[in-house]
Amino acid sequence: MDFHNTPEYKSLRSSVPLRKVVVEGNVEWSYYDAGPKTIHNPLVFLPPVSGTADIYFRQLLSLSATGCRAISVNHPVVWDVPSWCQSFHLFLNSLGIDRVHLFGASLGGFLAQKFAEFSGNGRRVRSLILCNAFNDTDVFDQTSACSSFWAVPAVVLKKLVMGTFETMNMDGSMVAAADFMVQKLDALSQQELASRLTLNCVSCYVEPQNVQVLSSDVTLMSVFDQHALSNSVQNEMSKLYPEAKKALLKTGGNFPYLSRSDEVNLYIQVHLQKYADTVYSATEPRQFLPLPSNPSTSSSKPSTSAAILTDSDSDSDNDVEPSSKTNTPVPASVLERPVTSKQQSQVLLEQGLLEDSLPAEQELQMSPMHETAAAVTAAAAGADDL
Repeated sequence: MDFHNTPEYKSLRSSVPLRKVVVEGNVEWSYYDAGPKTIHNPLVFLPPVSGTADIYFRQLLSLSATGCRAISVNHPVVWDVPSWCQSFHLFLNSLGIDRVHLFGASLGGFLAQKFAEFSGNGRRVRSLILCNAFNDTDVFDQTSACSSFWAVPAVVLKKLVMGTFETMNMDGSMVAAADFMVQKLDALSQQELASRLTLNCVSCYVEPQNVQVLSSDVTLMSVFDQHALSNSVQNEMSKLYPEAKKALLKTGGNFPYLSRSDEVNLYIQVHLQKYADTVYSATEPRQFLPLPSNPSTSSSKPSTSAAILTDSDSDSDNDVEPSSKTNTPVPASVLERPVTSKQQSQVLLEQGLLEDSLPAEQELQMSPMHETAAAVTAAAAGADDL
């Protein structure tokens, strides 16, 4: 499988433009912005060292189709973590974004945590999804060498990164994901790759007391099979965020957002569901269909009726029977009482709210109390005839 030739990737490249913005310091950010632009709390994707903004094409297309605003960025050429955080802050300002939900993989996950730390009491980061992420760059043991990455040829740097790509004991989708990432790695310039490796290896760690994001607003996504980070790194992340939700994948390798995109997208939607219909929502609010007017009742007195949800919201209304989800508004006065007499039935027939004859499976089942009431009514009618 070649991800470049998939309909999804071609759809992203043809329908979502790659935009660029230059912020203070002549730092250029390039990004894809999919979904409604009216959302000011989007989900922003941060790639790993070897990735570019389009590696999240499966997430951008899937989430934007559900009304979520999803943005994927390319890391600019900066050489230290504070500079990256300041530049990312300016980038968000340029797009008019208030708060963000961040999805970061590997280096992207580390920088997402550092930006949450950088934001401080501003709480600009509302939540975090950390995929195969780390909290301390010392795990790579390249601190002493990173200061000279800027002068190392691109070929040497690419070999250094590709040494972490495992292809043994992997299925076809995982191998295709690794090949796709190798092609993205080849597309990076020497300066882009050197700056990313410097950010990845310079001596730096996350200070949890300064991360202004609650553990309950963090999802830790990891895989059980082979990947670049050790199990000890995952354990450290769990200790850092003790109340975080765990999104565990049996397989997926280093790039589960490519090889296991359906599972990853589902975990992302579950994570964002907490913020739906709040000021921090990354998706559009649920839409309601306008209720049609009822000519037969509008002249007498106004009737109160419940809003009808669109098809996209029907799954959340588990307590409503399918037969009641129609476009015909039913007056609240009718909903509040059962049909127990011929006189009430006649009124409903005149208003067009009850059919003359119903199929057998839709006939109202009368309770014993109603049967007793019906018998009393029939006896009274018989007495009148006498």
